Amino acid sequence: MKRILFATIGSLGDLHPCLALGLELARRSHRVTIASTAFYRAKVEALGLGFLPLRPDWNPSDRELIAQCADLKSGPEVLIRRIVLPHLRGTYDDLLAAARDADLMIAGELVYGASLVSEKLGLPWASATLSPTSFLSAHDPSVLVNVPWMIHLRKLGWPVYRAVMNVGRLGIRHWWDPVRQLRREEGLPTDCDPLFRDKFSPNLVLALFSSLLARPQPDWPRQTVQPGFVFFDGRDSADDAPEELTAFLAAGDAPIVFTLGSTAVHNPGDFYDASAEATRLLRRRAVLLVGANPAPRANSKDILVLPYSPYSRIFPHAAAIVHQGGSGTTGQAMLAGKPMLFVPYGWDQPDNAARVKRLGMGLHVPRARYSAITAADALDRLLNDARFAKRAAEIGEQIQAEDGLTGACDAIEAVLP
Repeated sequence: MKRILFATIGSLGDLHPCLALGLELARRSHRVTIASTAFYRAKVEALGLGFLPLRPDWNPSDRELIAQCADLKSGPEVLIRRIVLPHLRGTYDDLLAAARDADLMIAGELVYGASLVSEKLGLPWASATLSPTSFLSAHDPSVLVNVPWMIHLRKLGWPVYRAVMNVGRLGIRHWWDPVRQLRREEGLPTDCDPLFRDKFSPNLVLALFSSLLARPQPDWPRQTVQPGFVFFDGRDSADDAPEELTAFLAAGDAPIVFTLGSTAVHNPGDFYDASAEATRLLRRRAVLLVGANPAPRANSKDILVLPYSPYSRIFPHAAAIVHQGGSGTTGQAMLAGKPMLFVPYGWDQPDNAARVKRLGMGLHVPRARYSAITAADALDRLLNDARFAKRAAEIGEQIQAEDGLTGACDAIEAVLP
């Protein structure tokens, strides 16, 4: 038995892979603790895993907090410089205390104190990467929300892309002054590059997404292992679907499912009203997963509105899935083998949309252009062009054949001291 500490900052999309890995490692007789914002304590402890609070002590579902990061271009800078890094000392102190008795630490991308804790304690660690965007590859460029024009440089070859990326790297060097200051205070070398280098562990980098979405590249860290998606959505049994959902699914044709994941759902704008109206225009049935938002004005007997339902319970029954494009939601939709319409709200979502579109199983409508008309037009194409459903089913079969959870846990156990 080894003591394994997970450290994660962010949304449920960041927490859920840790829970999936943690439960499997606990099943393998390891002692697992999750360090995260105190908001998640009850959820983690209900699963029988240990929990330790990790600053910042925020509510990841707070509408105002999410709204601060809503702008596609400025969102990453706001999150890093105004929300995460001001709490860096607190994050580091909490993680240092939590990790003293650990045999291995596994950290998410926003835990900028992880590499410092590893150096301070001489503790081996692994980094968990949830989407292709995080690798910032010049060989397989991603759509970057703050500089979307850079994707066009891929036509000029990876050396040109890398050169422009390095200029940008210098341009944001001042972002990391708080990290350099903390390293100086802790007697650690001040040379650091949290976005391009230090977020990757020298021991193990887990790429927790399917190679169908992005294959390993020459500029990925050599210690990267890509087992595939790991899934957790809270399901415990085959009978935990709400009765009203079971009845609705049995009462007619497969519905279109609309969801905004675990973050954008708290700042949806007119997404749900437009989606309900698009459903009416198409004369289709729909399920809207709206979180705590009020039911849309166009509600009817053909539209079921639920706060939430595990994706594994509803996605396999969908005709198509409309979502924001987070990695967890994208992975679940790929697993279900259903056509997708992306409405990206930020982060890695535009890139996930572009990759799924290239796979031939989805379309993309920019958030600013999403309306009942644009949604209906895109969905009409998705639902009536049989190539989308065929390709989605093929992808679904390939994802179902993957075993990301086993592969990831095997890789973790391979680096345990």
